[in-house]
Amino acid sequence: SSAVPGGAANSGSERPLPLLPKQGACVSCLWKPGVGGMNPGLPAEQQVIDLFCCSLRQRYVLGDTAMQKMAQSHVFLSGIGGLGVEIAKNIILAGVKALTVHDTKQCTKWDLGINFFIHEDDILSQRNRAEATLHRIAELNPYVHVAASTVPLEENTDLSFLKQYQCVILTEVSLSLQKKINDFCHAQQPPIKFISADVYGICSRLFCDFGDEFEVLDTTGEEPKEIFISNITQSNPGIVTCLENRPHRLETGQFLTFREVNGMSCLNGSTHQITVVSPYSFSIGDTSDMEPYLHGGIAVQVKTPKMFYFERLEKQLTNPLCLVADFSKPEAPLQIHVAMLALNHFQENFGRMPNIGCLQDAEEMLKIAMSVSKTLENKFGNNDTSMINVSLLLFCFFFLPLRRGDRYDALRACIGDPLCQKLHNLNVFLVGCGAIGCEMLKNFALLGVGTGQDKGLVTITDPDLIEKSNLNRQFLFRPHHIQKPKSYTAAEATLNINPYLKIDSYINKVCPATENTYSDEFYTKQDVIVTALDNVEARRYIDSRCVANLRPLIDSGTMGTKGHTEVIVPHLTESYNSHRDPPEEEIPFCTLKSFPAAIEHTIQWARDKFESSFSHKPSLFNKFWQTYPSAEEVLQRIKSGESLEGCFHVIKTLSRRPRSWTQCVELARVKFEKYFSHKALQLLHSFPLDTRLKDGSLFWQSPKRPPFPVNILMHPIKLTPYSCILLLKHCTHLQVVQTDETARKPDHIPVSSEDERNAIFQLEKFILSNEALENDLQMKPISFEKDDDTNGHIDFITAASNLRAKMYNIEPADRFKTKRIAGKIIPAIATATAAVSGLVALELIKVVGGYPADAYKNCFLNLAIPIMVFTETAEVRRTEIRNGISFTIWDRWTIYGKEDFTLLDFINAVREKYGIEPTMVVQGVKMLYVPVMPGHIKRLKLT
Repeated sequence: SSAVPGGAANSGSERPLPLLPKQGACVSCLWKPGVGGMNPGLPAEQQVIDLFCCSLRQRYVLGDTAMQKMAQSHVFLSGIGGLGVEIAKNIILAGVKALTVHDTKQCTKWDLGINFFIHEDDILSQRNRAEATLHRIAELNPYVHVAASTVPLEENTDLSFLKQYQCVILTEVSLSLQKKINDFCHAQQPPIKFISADVYGICSRLFCDFGDEFEVLDTTGEEPKEIFISNITQSNPGIVTCLENRPHRLETGQFLTFREVNGMSCLNGSTHQITVVSPYSFSIGDTSDMEPYLHGGIAVQVKTPKMFYFERLEKQLTNPLCLVADFSKPEAPLQIHVAMLALNHFQENFGRMPNIGCLQDAEEMLKIAMSVSKTLENKFGNNDTSMINVSLLLFCFFFLPLRRGDRYDALRACIGDPLCQKLHNLNVFLVGCGAIGCEMLKNFALLGVGTGQDKGLVTITDPDLIEKSNLNRQFLFRPHHIQKPKSYTAAEATLNINPYLKIDSYINKVCPATENTYSDEFYTKQDVIVTALDNVEARRYIDSRCVANLRPLIDSGTMGTKGHTEVIVPHLTESYNSHRDPPEEEIPFCTLKSFPAAIEHTIQWARDKFESSFSHKPSLFNKFWQTYPSAEEVLQRIKSGESLEGCFHVIKTLSRRPRSWTQCVELARVKFEKYFSHKALQLLHSFPLDTRLKDGSLFWQSPKRPPFPVNILMHPIKLTPYSCILLLKHCTHLQVVQTDETARKPDHIPVSSEDERNAIFQLEKFILSNEALENDLQMKPISFEKDDDTNGHIDFITAASNLRAKMYNIEPADRFKTKRIAGKIIPAIATATAAVSGLVALELIKVVGGYPADAYKNCFLNLAIPIMVFTETAEVRRTEIRNGISFTIWDRWTIYGKEDFTLLDFINAVREKYGIEPTMVVQGVKMLYVPVMPGHIKRLKLT
């Protein structure tokens, strides 16, 4: 690396800021093992495939264009403290081309509580923070080249070395230097993207400057909406009504393009800006001169780029545009802004940060804050109320305990020693060790959760094994961990962050079947339960267990750039099960079978065909031959007139069993004709194109699409025959590319009827051919696996789906989109995961501290917009029985009995203790005592 600044290469620990390698330099020299970068031993194409495999969920969030731009970007990051290392982790996982981490400070005990990549031996050896974390950061993504620099970055530094970077990020840098570097980056052509960020305790500041003209191609990150049309008026403005009054969820000013409109055909291919009229209709301008609308049509949202104009840091400091997260405290961002400006001015005036617990420093801070606040008050017209709040905020900062010289000093300065001790003695149960689970374990380690000498334990469970696709979000895992249990591996990695953590790991799923392990006794030992799950069903179950055992629960989740957190506290808040989201709409069976209208319908059809052909039917085949072990026995039973369940299906499958590649192709050709030609002809025979309903309207109109047979000569089979290969146990490794020349229609395909005579004939023929070997009576059921791109599963579904889409004139989907829909892949990105886990940690501290109800906050965030909204938790609903008697889901009424305590004694005790008359007694769904039921009166005498 060239020496920057200074001109000559430095030696020793003061390593220069590295320049980027020149074009054409040797790859193997540029990217050494252990510091990341592409593997020179692999072809470039394979490295790109591997990278995309690892970051598949991220691709669904960002798209290939953004991924490619990131993969070409070089980033400079200064300051590898707690914030800096978190930024570095997320940047590496995102997949930039190169990252330079810069820091001039040595590792200290303070860093152990905030930097998860600094270890105790780094402190003993007095290592530089950037150098200590370099290899651990680089391990996160071998495709990113990571370099470290320890050269001072000061006011007189020549900033020209920054021209090699596309993005500059500053943390722990003085405000004056931030402004200088921001001005330099803003002045470049094109401008260097500039980000500065600081965290002080629980307060933070983030500033972005992406230049005077920054184009955003997609302002929401959502999939373009498709709206089926039922009517368009011939008027000014023309009003478009959605089919079946389905809400369009559009906004005024958005653009739509039209296709497949019958009658008002001039709309097809045109783009119009819309004005929302109602949730089910919108206007598109003058349509009065167009032809009358007949039927059909789809309106597709058009994503339009938007230009953003960024101001420099110097201007934003005095005229800040702040993101309001908590709308109940709209003044908070400006107050924190004043406090942090005062902190920056103190640092510049005295060359240090204020000392914790120092009254003199606190008074000096208040003076500076008063001056800063007055400047802003004169500009914005604020009153003195905000000044008082700022004063209180500053006093909270500086009247906290002194340091003890251990790894928890940073935390102790924020929340005090008593709360620190409660965290150390905490028993917490973490369910799930995926992306959020890994982040939560990191937070537990830094907070010291479960590190008490006599108390405290972290219990984790996850039944899954580590997959390659996990590596770009679940940062505790490395390539050599693939196919190892997540929970065991995560526990081991967490101990590297904090070796004093006590952690128990399990690989059991938390469900009714494992209640012997996760019993009521287990739950009552836990102080709090934290879920890191990916499905609603599991959340509901664990919530019910928490309610039953009066345990607090903190839940969180992400989907793409969106995230949520929810805190549930006994006796204070409602539970997760207190509210239910509307169920997902399932595709009607008739739509899948005969009337697909969208590519999602054809993909689901193909997915169902995969399950039927390669999993369900082979399983039934095997089950039959497990019941009847020989073909001769089955033949004799059929001849004797015995009815054997499933025998005709089995014999049909057996007679069609392919024994060679050619027979696989022949069977594929038959399937092609059946699904993509004969089905269409049959449907058109039953419902000709001119068929009309009783009201006179056409049968074939939107959303129904008429099918048309697909000509195999016009659409060669390229992947469909692979489905037949899957059935051959000894041929599952073959790679198939088939053309129309070899996919000719076979001369003879054995087709058995379902009558008994033909079944006997086929079975006798099979036995007499001496082919009834043991292997012939077994098939290999294949479970759908979306993550293995070599198994042909997604290829089959893509081919089958697109052929069916062609048959119904539906826009086909590429393999990438098909994989997301068929595999039900939830888009994910590391930054959203890190954000929600941080918010969960804050709520965990409140729960441990026993805070009142109004202190807890649920959060919804969307980093794409961006928006972050905090809301107070919903108060638990109280049910009134009568005056003076009420209950909530958290209440328990306890009746203490004796060994000879009868059901009648129980009823009398309830009457005496609570003053109510029980009318029936049930346990779950079991009716113990219902007076109108026969024999129940006798139960009153039972114990």
